[in-house]
Amino acid sequence: MRILGIDPGLQTTGFGVVDMDGHKLSYVASGTIRTTTLALGDLPGRLKILFDGITEVAARYEPDVASVEIVFVNVNPQSTLLLGQARGACITALVASNLPVAEYTALQMKKAVVGHGRAAKSQVQEMVRRLLSLPGVPGTDAADGLGMAITHAHAGAAMGRLGEAATLNRRQHAMYKGGRSY
Repeated sequence: MRILGIDPGLQTTGFGVVDMDGHKLSYVASGTIRTTTLALGDLPGRLKILFDGITEVAARYEPDVASVEIVFVNVNPQSTLLLGQARGACITALVASNLPVAEYTALQMKKAVVGHGRAAKSQVQEMVRRLLSLPGVPGTDAADGLGMAITHAHAGAAMGRLGEAATLNRRQHAMYKGGRSY
């Protein structure tokens, strides 16, 4: 399964692509989409760059699923609104590319990658490097994108096992009651 992870940002959006084969993760690509060439006040232009960039990444690497960081309220409400719009442009591009989208918090990503939710960016970068056997540490935004993909690889596998267990439990329950399995 190929997973595209996205760390949305209005100025810089990080992305990472990993392949998962069983429990083995392999690095495919990572990078950033920057909107800093446009004026700060050109929100529609920046959102278009993000939409087009995510669409291009999805077309180039053909992932099976995407994961995007959930945005929480910051001290500055205006910044939160702008970041939410950037995130919306990314999710819209993924959905327009017919990709299922999973969402995780930064805390969940840090726990999945480093082992605790208060990890520093440098710790995330180093663990991403180790987990994917990279020759060097990726940039912070790309590392967060790769971290989102790694998080989904771990969480998606666990959720799949839970789904299989729930299906098995329903079948056993139906058989016990003499009904049909579904």
